[in-house]
Amino acid sequence: MPLKVVRRPGTDMLYVRGTVRGTRVFESTGTAQPGRAEAYRAKREAELWDRSVYGARAVVTFDAAVRSYLETHPPTPRTAKYVDKLLLHFTGKHLSRIDQEALDEAYKALLTERAGPATKLRAVLTPLRAIMEHAARRKWCDRPSFEKPEIQRTAAHYLRPAQATALVQSAAPHLRPLLVFLLCTGCRLGEALALDWQSVDLRGKRVVVWQKQGSAGHDNAERHIDLPPRAVAALSALGHRAGHVFRPPVRAVKGKMVQPKRYRDDGESGGQIRRAWATAARGAGLPGAWRETEKHKWWAPAITPHDLRHTWATWHYCVHRDLQRLRDDGGWGQVSMVERYAKRMPDAYRKEIMAWWHATTECVQSASASAKSA
Repeated sequence: MPLKVVRRPGTDMLYVRGTVRGTRVFESTGTAQPGRAEAYRAKREAELWDRSVYGARAVVTFDAAVRSYLETHPPTPRTAKYVDKLLLHFTGKHLSRIDQEALDEAYKALLTERAGPATKLRAVLTPLRAIMEHAARRKWCDRPSFEKPEIQRTAAHYLRPAQATALVQSAAPHLRPLLVFLLCTGCRLGEALALDWQSVDLRGKRVVVWQKQGSAGHDNAERHIDLPPRAVAALSALGHRAGHVFRPPVRAVKGKMVQPKRYRDDGESGGQIRRAWATAARGAGLPGAWRETEKHKWWAPAITPHDLRHTWATWHYCVHRDLQRLRDDGGWGQVSMVERYAKRMPDAYRKEIMAWWHATTECVQSASASAKSA
């Protein structure tokens, strides 16, 4: 018999009961209002009919796919934010209707006009494709076929110690500890901005960060990073010991000066510190160019915050001469991924790099011995 709206004794909540093509149903409509309950009944009956005729792929929504995906693939904190944004945008949409056109609309809705191909890939396409692949393996939809944004490959930039010093000195006071930390550890910007004081051991000179999704073949992988003396000094000089380590500058909110508790993750690489970064890079005399759209004009440095990770890698190899250790310390998956950093920084800068890190020869030798014994 078709579904009917019924009232369960002892409650005001309305339910639907009945059988549609062999599937028996007795479930709450989630409302006590007859009009809304009737709308729920009609929608549910149509879904059950379509499922029986066309299969599950005709009715499974993005919401259901996300719930199933998260049960088997616990995301990193950053990936969880990307998935939340996708869920908000695609909620209630059937998987069969998420095609290239829907993806293009998601780019416009979830990202700013400045978002480049790398940001589109990281913040939208990669998590969406993972969810759709998960659904396709369960035969809820066809395997996704999306156009991959073309990322223009550019040469990585490596700073010499004097350039790194100029960059830090030209930066705003609130940004300097972050830049020093990146140059001392090789952390990705997202890893650094997500760092909480609970993961910092100043006495032990170590921090723990979360790997980005899929890095080194693992989700939710922890990476333990030893801190050189300069990084320890930079963190020790910060005036707070709870919550996020690196924070935006104090700002005026409704006439009062407020210290934000953390950087807002806008899903764009470097977007959280874009203006402060551009100011620092320009003040340090690093290359860049003016760019403009119909609404905006800005100075864009040729070097990005991620290039500090590249810089650290070249410095690391210059000091330690060990690709295996560079791979492990930087959290890369394979040695082949770090071979490009070998011999990028001339030996003549070894003492300058050690001085930049405030590292002594004995300290470097001890750390190298510990790494080999491990």
